[in-house]
Amino acid sequence: MKNIRKFLLEMGGGFAFIGNQYRLQAGDEDFYVDLLLYHRKLRSLVAIELKAGKFKPEFAGKMNFYLAVLDEKVKQEDENPSIGIIICKSKSKTIVEYALRQSNSPIGIASYTLTETLPKEYKDLLPSPQEIEEKLSGLIDGVQPEEE
Repeated sequence: MKNIRKFLLEMGGGFAFIGNQYRLQAGDEDFYVDLLLYHRKLRSLVAIELKAGKFKPEFAGKMNFYLAVLDEKVKQEDENPSIGIIICKSKSKTIVEYALRQSNSPIGIASYTLTETLPKEYKDLLPSPQEIEEKLSGLIDGVQPEEE
C-alpha cells in the first residue's frame, strides 16, 4: 500500500492524497476505501480499490456503495460527485459491461500488466520493468483475498 500511494502521488495531474484505508461509517458499521484522493481540477473525491485478482461484479456494487456514502457524508456541497476506480489484475470486458450497465456513478475499471520493453524516451525517466515487477509482486503477494 505504501508503494502504491507513493506511485499515485508521483503521477501528479492534480491529485491530492486524502488517505489510505479511509474509514467510512454507514449505520453502525465501518467500511474502508483502499485509497481516497481528491482531484483538484475535477473537484471530485476519487475512491480507488485495489484488487489482486480478476474483476468480479461484486466489486462494482461495493464501489457504488462507497461512492454513495462519500457523496452523502464526505463530499462538500460545492464539489462534484465522487468518482470510483477499481484496479485489478485482469478483467473481462463483457463482465465489466454487465456489472456497470445499471450504474449511474462514474466508475472506471483498469487492469495492470507487466511488459518487458520500455520505449526509449521513457527509459531514463521510469524504473525498469524488473523493478516495477518486483515492487508490484511484493504488494500483490501481501494482499489478503476478500472473504466471500
